[in-house]
Amino acid sequence: MPSSWGKRKAIADNVFSNKDRTPSAAYETAVKIVDKLHKAGHEAFLVGGCVRDLIRGIEPEDHDIVTSARPAEVQSLFSHTISVGVSFGVIVVIEDGHRHEVATFRAESDYTDGRRPSTVTFASAKQDVLRRDFTINGLLLDVGNGRIIDYVDGLADIKQKVIRTIGEADLRFSEDHLRMLRAIRLAANLNFTITPDTFSAIKKNAGAICRVSAERIRDELTSFLTRGGARQGIEMLAASGLLKEILPEVNALRGVEQPPRFHPEGDVWEHTLRMLAVMTGSSDGPVDPQLAWGVLLHDIGKPPTRFEDGWGVHFHGHVQKGEQIASDILQRLRFSNKETGTILALVHYHMHFMNVREMRPNRLKRFLRMLDFPLHLELHRLDCIGSHRLLDNYNFCKEKLSELAIEDLHPPRLLTGHDLIDMGFPPGPVFKEILSGLEDAQLEGDISTREEARWFVINHWGENYG
Repeated sequence: MPSSWGKRKAIADNVFSNKDRTPSAAYETAVKIVDKLHKAGHEAFLVGGCVRDLIRGIEPEDHDIVTSARPAEVQSLFSHTISVGVSFGVIVVIEDGHRHEVATFRAESDYTDGRRPSTVTFASAKQDVLRRDFTINGLLLDVGNGRIIDYVDGLADIKQKVIRTIGEADLRFSEDHLRMLRAIRLAANLNFTITPDTFSAIKKNAGAICRVSAERIRDELTSFLTRGGARQGIEMLAASGLLKEILPEVNALRGVEQPPRFHPEGDVWEHTLRMLAVMTGSSDGPVDPQLAWGVLLHDIGKPPTRFEDGWGVHFHGHVQKGEQIASDILQRLRFSNKETGTILALVHYHMHFMNVREMRPNRLKRFLRMLDFPLHLELHRLDCIGSHRLLDNYNFCKEKLSELAIEDLHPPRLLTGHDLIDMGFPPGPVFKEILSGLEDAQLEGDISTREEARWFVINHWGENYG
């Protein structure tokens, strides 16, 4: 006969979905942690986004736990813990290879920097809920019996698909300015709407977002660009006034008209929005963050380079200007050097696809083997779908990639620097020129053996020979 806890766990495992649901290992570990806290005489619940997701039938990424146990008591119950915020009552418990945050019920006050409270006191479960951001994140789940504890009408708001602050919106946003951006991110990712009073408060307080650290802004923006609803998110950012505060360069895309012949969809803003709308991740997972930022910034150089003459509308030099502007944005938001390099490359090369069918074989092969080429190709596909919808060059690249073997794109080197020395060439800068020229000849199909390579070098660089 199953244990009392086993019965309660079985109830919780099936409360949010059909009987075929298989609980994740992370969820089962969270249940074990809650059970251990219960057995030690403490209250404990799952809380926040994981409860919201379970109710919606979605597997949570994280399972946060709140408890009446103090940090020292949590640490005494579990053998593997990490203190990540003891002053806030937060301990990470590691069980069965899974990490779960376990936080003591707390109340907060005296926010002075628009991010953190100056005063934290341990409190009741209800007080803990009332300090949180949005009603849909304010639900407690008793995993033992599947009971939802709802002090803030969060269940109703999930049913109605709305984002609403817990309590007064102005107060919630003054406590942590990033909550304004998080409201839009949640609405975009979940396909919810923001209640009028909450959205009005965002518009009223939008200027305060500049007090938030660049890293926190970057992470929120990346989340809504990559997890669904990117177009809606950007549109809400613009309507709220947040976009002109954090990404004025993107806001400047609005109303920048383009030649109808190439862009029947309209201005640069609409073009970018259409690309964001059709951008998807692999196997319905998140979109690659670098691709998402590449889409957002690929035409960022058009507003300052637009001019009109008797021949029409032009954007001469918009790629180079776009790289400069994108670099400034990425540095401002503290992207890593690697991420910055990839995103700037996407901006730099996005216009090269228009010439792929005219490229010489060696140049085409170098282009197709470029680092992160799948991202470049996907950006081009989205660029086409967001405008004229002509995929000729995209299909041409796909066909070439299917025809060419790895050795065609990366032919083995026929000669090395040591070979050139043995041939009598003095070491120097000319070596790089020679070896690059040899590879070009291989990619063109002009040479394929070491002997052909030797004669090719002698014929082209004979003045340096012997």
